[in-house]
Amino acid sequence: MLTIRLSRTGKRKQPYYRIVLQEKTRDPWSPAIEVLGQMNPRLDRAETVLDEERIKYWLSKGAEVSKGLHNLFVDKKLLKGKKVNNISLTEKRRKAIEAAKPKAEAPAEQPAA
Repeated sequence: MLTIRLSRTGKRKQPYYRIVLQEKTRDPWSPAIEVLGQMNPRLDRAETVLDEERIKYWLSKGAEVSKGLHNLFVDKKLLKGKKVNNISLTEKRRKAIEAAKPKAEAPAEQPAA
């Protein structure tokens, strides 16, 4: 199964990503079948360079898109639909967040004047 995803390049603390087409089971740093664009997250998303024609071609052939790129493609109008949540929490972390939330208190009764 082919997937379109990000492959990190660049220096330490200066990320730069290539948008690549690869087999889903391959390592993201292994050679790509095709480079479809590039993205610098330190700049505005408008600075992202995409080969829209090739992306549409591979999507028509059944290539999947990673969650983060799905949201980018929705912004760029390459895909239609809603954005997806690409953050997943473990059950332990979810319970810790729920326990940390302040509980809703019942409204206190006001004395009649």
